[in-house]
Parts: sequence; C-alpha cells; structure tokens
Amino acid sequence: MAYGVSLVPWCDGRDGMYGWIWRHLPGNALVRALVSIVLVLAVVYVLFQYVFPWAEPLLPFNDVTVDNQ
Repeated sequence: MAYGVSLVPWCDGRDGMYGWIWRHLPGNALVRALVSIVLVLAVVYVLFQYVFPWAEPLLPFNDVTVDNQ
C-alpha cells in the first residue's frame, strides 16, 4: 500500500498527533484513558489559570464603540 492510499479514506496509515500520544502513554486502554483525561484537565487548568489571564489585556474584547443615542 502506498503512503496515503487506502480503500477507506480515513485509514491511510497515518494516525496523527493523537495516535502518537496514545501509543506513547503507558498501560492498557483503561490506564491510557485515565492518563489522557488527567492530561486534558491539566492543560485546561494551565490555560485558565495562566494563559488566558495573561492574554486578556491584549485582546480587544472590551474596546467597544457605541454612540450615546
């Protein structure tokens, strides 16, 4: 089978970033699922605690221009 050619379009031999992460997590499927949930929660925590508060003053969401009518 040539790279990128398959009978089904969603199975071309490449599984992408999430497949790579799944293959490199330790344990069986249940342990991998629990570790991946913990990793997702850690990423969400870091985003809400550090990244979003840092980026909020840089974003133009509070710059509204409404006339007094």
